[in-house]
Amino acid sequence: MQQTILAIAGKPGLYKLVSRGKNNLIVEILDSTHRRMPAFANDRITSLGDIAMFTETDDVPLMDVLENLKKLEEGKKASVNEKKASGDELREYFTKALPEWDRERVHTSDIKKLISWYNILVENGITDFKEDVAPTDGDNIDDRK
Repeated sequence: MQQTILAIAGKPGLYKLVSRGKNNLIVEILDSTHRRMPAFANDRITSLGDIAMFTETDDVPLMDVLENLKKLEEGKKASVNEKKASGDELREYFTKALPEWDRERVHTSDIKKLISWYNILVENGITDFKEDVAPTDGDNIDDRK
């Protein structure tokens, strides 16, 4: 999931990787339309697995933050409306999910985007934020000979 859910700079929402073309990616927007479209290298595409949030110590992978939100909300959509909540309300809410976040480098707009992404993922039934560990070659034995 971490590598197949994408954010595209300048475009709202999240996208699911569907296929790889010769010079592009085919992505599907995670909304009610599920519209497919090409995405090119100059679109600045980032997988959610490559994003991290600033904290006072080390950066925390976005997947860990999403998992914290999931535990906080018991797998449901966020209890705060990111579009209507004040900056103080958003920061207070975010502190519950990531207490050690860096208050100087994480902006209110980052928190809004995170909550929006979390809600998009939950609405689309994508809540397995922790990647399963892939089996090693020795563990992947086919017994059907």
